Amino acid sequence: MKLQQGARKRDRFAKKKEEAEEEKGLLPTSGIDYRTLLEQIPAVTYITALDETGSRRYISPQIETMLGFPSSEWLTDPQLWFRRIYPDDRKRILTEFYKSHGNGQPFRSEYRLIARDGHIVWVRDEGTVVRDESGHPCFIRGFMFDISELMQTKEAIQKSEAKFQTIFEGMAVGIALVNTDGRVMESNQALQKMLGYGVEEVYGKVLNELAHLEDATKDLDLHKKLIAGEKEHYQIEKRYIRKDGEVVWARLNVSLATGLREVSSYTIHMIEDITAWKQLETQFLQSQKMETVGQLAGGIAHDLNNLFTVLSGYCQLSLLEIKEDHPLRENLEEIRKTTGRAAELTHQLLAISRRQVLDMKVLDLNQLLMGLERMLGRVIGEDIDLITRLAEDLGRVKTDPGQIEQAILNLVVNARDAMPNGGRLIIETENVELDKSYARSHFNVTPGRYTLLSVTDTGCGMSPEVKEKIFDPFFTTKGKGRGTGLGLSMVYGIVKQSGGYIWVYSEINQGTTFKIYLPWVDEEADDLSRQEETGDFPQGDETILLVEDEDSLRSLTAKVLRDQGYTVLEAANGDEAMKLARELAHKKIHLVLTDLVMPQMGGKELVEQFKPLHPDARILFISGYTDGVMIHQASLQPGTPFLQKPFSPMELARKVREVLDQ
Repeated sequence: MKLQQGARKRDRFAKKKEEAEEEKGLLPTSGIDYRTLLEQIPAVTYITALDETGSRRYISPQIETMLGFPSSEWLTDPQLWFRRIYPDDRKRILTEFYKSHGNGQPFRSEYRLIARDGHIVWVRDEGTVVRDESGHPCFIRGFMFDISELMQTKEAIQKSEAKFQTIFEGMAVGIALVNTDGRVMESNQALQKMLGYGVEEVYGKVLNELAHLEDATKDLDLHKKLIAGEKEHYQIEKRYIRKDGEVVWARLNVSLATGLREVSSYTIHMIEDITAWKQLETQFLQSQKMETVGQLAGGIAHDLNNLFTVLSGYCQLSLLEIKEDHPLRENLEEIRKTTGRAAELTHQLLAISRRQVLDMKVLDLNQLLMGLERMLGRVIGEDIDLITRLAEDLGRVKTDPGQIEQAILNLVVNARDAMPNGGRLIIETENVELDKSYARSHFNVTPGRYTLLSVTDTGCGMSPEVKEKIFDPFFTTKGKGRGTGLGLSMVYGIVKQSGGYIWVYSEINQGTTFKIYLPWVDEEADDLSRQEETGDFPQGDETILLVEDEDSLRSLTAKVLRDQGYTVLEAANGDEAMKLARELAHKKIHLVLTDLVMPQMGGKELVEQFKPLHPDARILFISGYTDGVMIHQASLQPGTPFLQKPFSPMELARKVREVLDQ
């Protein structure tokens, strides 16, 4: 009851004070219409004294709806406004208020007030200094608007903007917001990192000016259709140039959107770095191309090997039968040398195709290089410094010593030709481990431990266009008569057939590095000492079944063997061989000498049918066309006796005797 009486007294006091203020000219004096108007507008009207207390002389009743305090409390408690200001805003607002008090300028601010029930109310407070006739500031008349809903919307927008910015900056792909003039309005960190530019450097740039010159207008028509509304989006691959000059391959996804910030329309460019993927694609295509060319080269080499074996064989037999002073001997020697060089060419073709038979040995590359060092020094000449850096405790590898020597020699010759005015040739070995990350970025690489052999020159280097073709058979940048274009192709084939990988790094006028990775083997190194082949043709009196589909080669082989005392049964194919085997089942056949690859019935199938009839017979396969893949497909056991075409009469006689004596 006392509280109610107190409230009524405060209201009467406030009303009398308001009437007094009217008389002083503080409130409009045109009667109830003005008061009614002020009390109906969606804002609080107030009059504040310009004294140290800042007390309210008038405040409209809307204040109770806004904050839960009746007008009377604001008029009787000068400190109520100060106490209801949100603590974090209090210092700022008081500073602004007293600044207006001091200079008589309008007071405008947004801040928070605490309502009676504790909830926060955002207000926009706008007050004007009223002066007397002499210009002296008397009081502030103002309005407070409840802007809580507006501020909540603003806060939601800010949160949305922060969320967008987090997503925008957190994306792994590059993103650019581009206006209709093609200029970058905003870019994320991924794009800046991809292109090597800072945020300020990218802003305002025409995005296509950062593209590779050949790709700058690649999507021009598509972009015009997008802007015209004829397309919703488009995707294209194009190249960009980093700030440091490196080329970046990108997959570009562009879509049109509207209403962002102050721009009515813009395009969103999502730019994904696919450089590593393009490198893998290039490596894959190179691998497929080499496989296709290799199949062709291998087939040609197989046929040529048969011809060269026959030609060289008869030539060598003729040389054995004529005297040293015979007038035709010199001609026969030239034929023998020429067929030898031609046979070497077929070896190179087989190396390219990875169909040559390798004599795999476990070896230490350091020992092999030390043995080659003097010879390599003679090859490169005095104008080039040869530097070798060989790692200690180098892991052993398994490859054909003669072929890997040839590969090293080819790389050294290639480096020498790239340095006509002299330079440095650096050969290094190192133990390395290729991890999964490296394997993912290099086509067909198996993670694991490898021995690295690198050959580096300080020569003229290669352009990207040349580098893409260096392993192609018959591709050469040398003048006519200076190279066949098979050297690096041969290196590629030897490395691949040894289970390794080869990569090339090159810059124009800086030099080139070839890196060969060969897998480690945990075995003792083999003895690589070579024995000279001397002496007469080994002879024998055993019976040999010879199976060869090439007539001329079969005739030569039979002649060589008969000349050494063997009984030779000839068959042109597997069916003929099996007919002989059945007819002679009661007789002993000591050796089957058969081509591995023949029409209708191959050598492996023939042996499987032959063995039950003659279980004690030895087997010797011959071919100019096989590799580890074919050996695997034919299910031949490791160590199966094998003679590589082309072969000489001496090699044939010795291999036959070796197999028979096992």
